[in-house]
Amino acid sequence: MGSFFVFIYRKSLFHIYLYFKAMVKIYIIGLCILIIAIIANAIVVRLGIASWYGFINLLNEEGIKTFRIISIIDYLWLFLGYPLVLGFGYVVGIRLYNLIF
Repeated sequence: MGSFFVFIYRKSLFHIYLYFKAMVKIYIIGLCILIIAIIANAIVVRLGIASWYGFINLLNEEGIKTFRIISIIDYLWLFLGYPLVLGFGYVVGIRLYNLIF
């Protein structure tokens, strides 16, 4: 009967380890996405392209006119470039996780 409890205890430790490993994976990926997003936003602001923060503020101030005010470059960045950059942050996070574990 004692060996049964040792088996359950070891199984529980293994599950705790798997949960911990999954949480570390999510944390590393999230951190990489966050760092890449901060860098991307800093670069975009320096280049004078609209960021999501600027777009939302402009939308609050100007309303529907915002869609006529912003340029095609802003549209390309917001709806194509930014999601691709964040996807790159995900890939970096996965590779970093695989390098660690």
